[in-house]
Amino acid sequence: MYNIELRIKTLDWLYILLIGIIFATLLSSLGYRLLEMPWIHGAVFGALLGFSITLFSLLFITFMNQTILPKVTKIFWLPLAVFFSFFSGFLGTLFSIFLANLLHIQLIELFHTQLFEIAVAIGFLTYIVGALLYRFVKMRNEKEVVDHNYVQSRLRSLETQLNPHFLFNALNSIAELIHQDPDKAETAILKVSTFLRNTMDEHARIPLRDEIRNVRDYVELENIRFSGKIDFQVSGEMPKISVPKFSIQLLVENALKHGFEPHRVLHIVLSYDKEKHALILINDGKPIKSTTFGTGLGNLAQRLKLLCKGSIKITDKQNPTFAIYLGDCNENTHRG
Repeated sequence: MYNIELRIKTLDWLYILLIGIIFATLLSSLGYRLLEMPWIHGAVFGALLGFSITLFSLLFITFMNQTILPKVTKIFWLPLAVFFSFFSGFLGTLFSIFLANLLHIQLIELFHTQLFEIAVAIGFLTYIVGALLYRFVKMRNEKEVVDHNYVQSRLRSLETQLNPHFLFNALNSIAELIHQDPDKAETAILKVSTFLRNTMDEHARIPLRDEIRNVRDYVELENIRFSGKIDFQVSGEMPKISVPKFSIQLLVENALKHGFEPHRVLHIVLSYDKEKHALILINDGKPIKSTTFGTGLGNLAQRLKLLCKGSIKITDKQNPTFAIYLGDCNENTHRG
């Protein structure tokens, strides 16, 4: 069972390890210095102590969070956390003293005469520090969930603007065909049905291959209205990544709206720039006059930012060229 209170990231443990070693090293060095003992021995012992306690905490707390706590009611979480945190500090102290003896590190006399009492005290201190870290991690996880839910809500809001936008254009095309060619109008309705079925996936990102397939369906639909004067081609090998849904389709739609000329074929070519990690879409239609994005491309720019920390730019106005910079979409090849 997933619970944000139990999720500790690998990076969290690295920070805890680093802070634990630095804190224990400085504190131990100071103690040795005050007792007029070699501070270097104190520094080494402190580093061993910080490393050992963090190591046992990683083992025990990870085991507890992943194996025990999800299976018991919350009423038992606190006593179990106290036990495992204390046990991590207790065993970590004993282990660090064992290592110090192996390395012939000079120890404070109390570690020889009152080892058990010191280990118990450090065990309780470990629990107190662990409780503070737990509160920090919990608040961080809760914030991430809130941020994720906001992004998903925003994306759903943006996507509700897309389907009506496409349907408006498609239905206008079909309305024109009904009087001109009823058979083509019937074919167009079937194409719209197929396109919508393929694009009604609830995920915000889809595999690039699926997006290209949807674009081909869209172009085939529009070619019914434009008598086959739209030529869409993919140049070169495409990466196996996920992209925001409708990303390429919106650019193709934009090319038709602003670049198409009835007397000639509009060629649209999609390629991939590996160095810039960008999808490049170029067409040979009318030059771009305005660099201000309308509803569709403005929507796409927002979704790229939310989903991939990416962006969209016009890189050539004379030969209409758009670049979709994918940001970290390459790290999110799963659907979601």
